[in-house]
Amino acid sequence: MRSLLLSLSASRFEPLRRLLLATLLSAVAVAAGGCAGTATQSAGTAPRNIIILFADGTAPVQWDFGKRSSAILRGQTFATTDVVFREGSLGLLSTQPHGPYVTDSAAAASAMSTGHKVENGAVSITPDGKAQTTLMQAAKAAGKRIGLVTSATVYDATPAAFSINARSRRDSQPLVDQYATLRPDVLMGGGADYFLPSTAPGGKRKDGRDVIAEFRAGGHAIARNSAELKAATGPRLLGLFALEDMDFELDRDPAVEPSTAEMTAAALRALAQDSPKGFVLLVENENTDTASHANDAPSLMRALWAFDDAVKVALEFQRRNPDTLVIVTGDHETGGFSPTYAQKDLGSAGSGNRFYAGDEQFRMLERVSMSLGMLREKLGRKPDAAVLDALLEKHFPGFRFDDDLRALLLGGKPLDRNFTYIPHNLVGRMISRQTGFYWGTSGHTSEPVAVGAIGPGAELFRGYQDNTDFGKHLHRLIGR
Repeated sequence: MRSLLLSLSASRFEPLRRLLLATLLSAVAVAAGGCAGTATQSAGTAPRNIIILFADGTAPVQWDFGKRSSAILRGQTFATTDVVFREGSLGLLSTQPHGPYVTDSAAAASAMSTGHKVENGAVSITPDGKAQTTLMQAAKAAGKRIGLVTSATVYDATPAAFSINARSRRDSQPLVDQYATLRPDVLMGGGADYFLPSTAPGGKRKDGRDVIAEFRAGGHAIARNSAELKAATGPRLLGLFALEDMDFELDRDPAVEPSTAEMTAAALRALAQDSPKGFVLLVENENTDTASHANDAPSLMRALWAFDDAVKVALEFQRRNPDTLVIVTGDHETGGFSPTYAQKDLGSAGSGNRFYAGDEQFRMLERVSMSLGMLREKLGRKPDAAVLDALLEKHFPGFRFDDDLRALLLGGKPLDRNFTYIPHNLVGRMISRQTGFYWGTSGHTSEPVAVGAIGPGAELFRGYQDNTDFGKHLHRLIGR
């Protein structure tokens, strides 16, 4: 660089020389700042509290979709991008598991929890069979209180991998058994089925145990609906609001199922009590991932809003407790989401037949009033054409269902080999064709995910890193 600058010393190259010099000095300053930040953190500025807000299946394209739709349709800022990403440290994480190029949620969360790669489907157990120390196990050993909140079942891949260990994410009852042993101070979401004996309504346990009763006997307040959550006091809380996954925002009954923001606020109230060494809280919105598997842009949009409302709750807590580190991230991208321009029909490939995804198309998404998961439930296993037409007319106003998509849906056939959710992906393609919000798959992709951090220790998460680095940084920050 020095020789290049000298060769450009002639006056006619002076503007370019100054630009290169400024770039070099800026790079040196950034590097020095980064080193200084790391040194400061290692000198003892670790956060007292850590709040990890986790939107499953979400990468930069989804975050921007949430930001733009929130501005257009809600007239609200999007705290994830406008505060955490803009004012904090911003980085990217690669997402590959042990072996394949594309991860599942269990492997991704395990790497981010333990700092070790695992195989797809494993829950914080490495290929050699060793159970790695999870973030919540480490936090509890360090004397911190621990909490897990999700819109999925509480034993689903992400909360499980951040707290316990299993060879398979499908081992639902053994995972719940481990929760009974670990006994998180706060545990909220769906999944009451494997907490209850098969003799209870909706219960699936074959051993007769009532794990909810065990938590109650151990001092946890129990909440089974929104009113009970609001009334809950004290430092320990078990909230189970659905037998399985909690509903999408389009389908959610707010009297029964609280929002992600409401659960976050309740978790912070509980964890802040009797907390001399602080706490670690994981808040996951799983609906961002489930909606993307279904290619359900309207549900994804609302799930992102619900998640961002929880981010705002966390940031308000941090404002009052500045020794708190707030981290916002995802584990992988789902769906190959790609808003674009497209042809109105196949009659012409010319630019005159083109439209661009924009404000009008966002408003079309806003008018949808049913998730694609609920649509599938209403259609049943053998969809009836008349029932399909009635549901589309009522809940998807302004959309037309093309004949090719109708034939595939009624015949129970997928769009292609990488679209396996029927009928979700077919109705999702209807939405895509008329809005420009397209999808490349119904599965996960290898796209890196964004991580934003704000508060003590945030500098550790800056730059392009591996998802195992995320876990290593967290363990370092809690001193384990």
